Amino acid sequence: MSSGSVPSNIEIARGAKLLPIGEVARSMGIEREDLIEPYGEGVGKIKLEAMEELGGRARARYVLVSAITPTPLGEGKTTTTVGLGQAFSHIGRRATIAIRQASMGPAFGIKGGAAGGGYSQVVPMERLNLHLTGDLHAVTEAHNMLSAMLDNHLYQGNSLGIDPHSISWRRVMDVNDRSLRNIVIGLGGRVDGIPRQSGFDITAASEVMAILALCSSLEDLRERLGRIVVGVDKEGKPVSAEDLNAAGAMAVILKEAIKPNLMQTLEGTPALVHAGPFGNIATGNSSVVADLIGIHCGDYLITEAGFGADMGAERFFNIKCRISGLKPDAAVVVSTVRALKAHSGRYQIKAGAPLPEELLKENPEDVLLGAENLKKQLENIKLHGVPAVVAINAFPTDHPSEHRAIEEVAREAGARAAVCHHFLKGGQGAVELAQALEETIEEEEKNRKKGLSSFRFLYPLDAPLKQKIETIARKVYGAEGVEYDQEAARQLEEYEKAGFGRLPVCIAKTHLSISSDPALKGAPRGWKLPVREVRASVGAGFIYPICGQMRTMPGLSAHPAAEGIDLDEAGNVVGLF
Repeated sequence: MSSGSVPSNIEIARGAKLLPIGEVARSMGIEREDLIEPYGEGVGKIKLEAMEELGGRARARYVLVSAITPTPLGEGKTTTTVGLGQAFSHIGRRATIAIRQASMGPAFGIKGGAAGGGYSQVVPMERLNLHLTGDLHAVTEAHNMLSAMLDNHLYQGNSLGIDPHSISWRRVMDVNDRSLRNIVIGLGGRVDGIPRQSGFDITAASEVMAILALCSSLEDLRERLGRIVVGVDKEGKPVSAEDLNAAGAMAVILKEAIKPNLMQTLEGTPALVHAGPFGNIATGNSSVVADLIGIHCGDYLITEAGFGADMGAERFFNIKCRISGLKPDAAVVVSTVRALKAHSGRYQIKAGAPLPEELLKENPEDVLLGAENLKKQLENIKLHGVPAVVAINAFPTDHPSEHRAIEEVAREAGARAAVCHHFLKGGQGAVELAQALEETIEEEEKNRKKGLSSFRFLYPLDAPLKQKIETIARKVYGAEGVEYDQEAARQLEEYEKAGFGRLPVCIAKTHLSISSDPALKGAPRGWKLPVREVRASVGAGFIYPICGQMRTMPGLSAHPAAEGIDLDEAGNVVGLF
């Protein structure tokens, strides 16, 4: 996105003049100093009492930032969220943004950090990407506490009668390490535990992380932790963290982590940075707690959801909004020229490799060929009764004719569009987007008063699990049906019998296609969603059907980012991006 004349992300971030964190809090309307716990320069934690303190204030307009189906490089969703938040101050509005916490796996792998980019970043950038306030480590420790108590229970005689072959609870760490995906534990002598096959996932994939993102209070956190199912006993009855007497200790470890982190953008816009659940097998959204605070802190609360609208946005609407009780006013769909050209099927984009030269040539026809993906993702937003605005995230290699092609597609779909230059120009570069969004929301508010539109869930909770899966598959993914492996069908039947049938579903599939096949671009038709396995995140509160191979522990590339990250002579971090 940057050119040779533009400083690197970390250079831009390091040059930022940070406001005192108390001043950032006051700009949100949090006047009581005791509600903010400073955590080093430029970072603070917000006490949960702020929800009650702010509860009587007016509700901000609630905006989701989603996207078309991304390439492996990502399309700048976080950067757009930050740029849009900054842009509102340029038109006399107060905005707060809410984003996910960064995992160190991607930061040291290929994708890089999660603070935004260019002149639309959350700062301090190094703090956000490296530990922050230790929340991910708390999730890691809480998760592994349950793992340790589970294996100790087996070692001490297994009084609950847990079937070792049914255990689904693994261990986690916040590093990309493929060699830990499948391991055997308990090797050595008799005192070293009971040998069994297990493995590691990355911390973001932990159900504990999903619980942190979806809980609404400390009490709710404690209850959800207790409902975690680790396996079944010899009669097939679920065994929970509460049964193992582990949930209390887990809650204690997470006592500070439940408090949202307060930071700021390069232009001083308040940023709530909290929780980072995996986007493939969990919700891929930041925390409910952060939103319940931020919704009373200005004119707009802007939050983002992972991957395309078929993934993060669908889960935002049907899982997160059910739990929080908040209703979105509008959504932004981030689009790029390069991604739409990729959806034409004529180009392949690979992480770590240069973009194909042909892709960089002016060709609005290829943009229009790939625009079926944008049309479908706009439809996916509107399925939920939410109006959408298209943000055209501009790159220096784009051509005006290609931007006009995207604007034409958006217009035909009934959505406003805005070309955005927030990477290079900060908030000023997203003013057109902020104005288009405000106009869209005001128009929608008039329609709602007339009873012409309203936010809606895609399915009722009392629908059978199969019906929920098929509704998402057909309406959101465009599939013509669902095919269940025999094991998946059996698992669904067992979950219905166990009383989990009223939970929402969170379909685990590739993020690189609206379908379950990452090779299928655009908006595929005439395919069926293959459900090979179904798992239950009972503590988090959803059932997740697995469609395809889901890697919950990433690996490193031949030349990961970690190779170039170091400290200079002055002790500054270099190589982080």
